[in-house]
Amino acid sequence: MSQRARSKRATLADVARLAGVSPATASKVLNGRSDVGANTRDLVLGVIAELGYKPTTARQDLQRERTLVTVLDFVESRYAGTVLQGILTAATAAQAELLLRLPPDGWTGTSRTAARARIAELQGSGVVGIVALAVAVPDSVLMAAEDADLPVVTIDPIDTTDSRVVSIGSTNWAGGRSATEHVIGLGHRRIAWIGGPLGSTPSAERFHGYQAALHSAGITPDSALIRHDTFSVEAGRRHGHDMLALPERPTAIVAGNDEIAVGVLAAANELRITVPGDLSVTGFDDTPQAQWTTPRLTSVGQPLVGMGRMAVETALGMADGVQPVSRHLQLATTLNVRDSTGPAA
Repeated sequence: MSQRARSKRATLADVARLAGVSPATASKVLNGRSDVGANTRDLVLGVIAELGYKPTTARQDLQRERTLVTVLDFVESRYAGTVLQGILTAATAAQAELLLRLPPDGWTGTSRTAARARIAELQGSGVVGIVALAVAVPDSVLMAAEDADLPVVTIDPIDTTDSRVVSIGSTNWAGGRSATEHVIGLGHRRIAWIGGPLGSTPSAERFHGYQAALHSAGITPDSALIRHDTFSVEAGRRHGHDMLALPERPTAIVAGNDEIAVGVLAAANELRITVPGDLSVTGFDDTPQAQWTTPRLTSVGQPLVGMGRMAVETALGMADGVQPVSRHLQLATTLNVRDSTGPAA
């Protein structure tokens, strides 16, 4: 090794890269953890000796070196912005670097070889964990991350139920049921559902909560009043127009998120249907825009900032070798009643 190379103080990331292990594994060796194989331990210790690596404390070094990657495919919604606020807050508090990435082209069809190369590249640059925000994580990436001991934490996962993934969400089923029970309590019986994509676990859970509330009240769901689409204003507006033009239109619409609900409000306004006089509307997420609409939107609030913070704290904890108490963590939801719901006409 050259004098120039030795003159630069080696870091934990250098040790991990040369040893071909994750920074978390290198940290475990430094901390004398027993859950590291003998061969791996000898390899890491050999690299430490070769580099002359001298940590102040393994914990401080790990905190200074750590980087997280957040993968998401949309940033324009208030939902994403609010969750990202929690992610940024937690990363800043932990003195961790944060990288934002869109899913790469061909992400869903990533081969195992490409996935291993991508994970190795991330670890080589000091990444100790991945936080996926409402995106599907391919099995090949999950397997490569598991093999490399790189934590993957998902927030509101889509098409991801693999037990290897730690997921952060809210009590979606309870939230969907509480919104539906609220309008049932106001006397509504013809209650529609406009939700997100069928592949979205949160949307499916909210829909099942809606169904459970109807069944408990002795109301038979009408297939003409059930729609699944994207979590978007345009989807809410389009399906809202269709449903409100039916000969026997709904008197209440339970939306899968606030953006869909905003679209429904727009459709009602364009058709001169008053809210809540002729139609009650509920949303989900309780993003800031819920109080900007006219009328103000009744919405199921989920702790979006808290979900972002918990995802970061969980990923960093796993990087330190601390496993979460559960692989699927859910935070409580709360129904916030405002002006968009009222008694059935």
